[in-house]
Amino acid sequence: MWKHKNQTRKALPIMHRDHPVTDHAAVVDSDTQLIDVREPDEVAEGTIQGSKNIPLSELPERIGELDRSKRVALFCRSGGRSTKACELLTEAGFADVVNLAGGMLAIEEQG
Repeated sequence: MWKHKNQTRKALPIMHRDHPVTDHAAVVDSDTQLIDVREPDEVAEGTIQGSKNIPLSELPERIGELDRSKRVALFCRSGGRSTKACELLTEAGFADVVNLAGGMLAIEEQG
């Protein structure tokens, strides 16, 4: 909430943005926290180099492992779980959150 000229208004909600996973290099740099939210057995089949595995099911308990002052880019198999993870992080106050849309399926399709 904020006040302006005797009016109280709700602050706009923080939202994540979507970016194609096949172009992840455009939004992931050395300071970005790249998170794979799939389960460990899925990650064992392959992941994006430099990513950290925090399964969506564990994210609420492990949110303290992430730095709120840095960008967080998340991906999964197809984009559903990473979208949920992005929503969780923005609700927790993370300001720079990117969903790498398409997930590992899009990377596999690209070859």
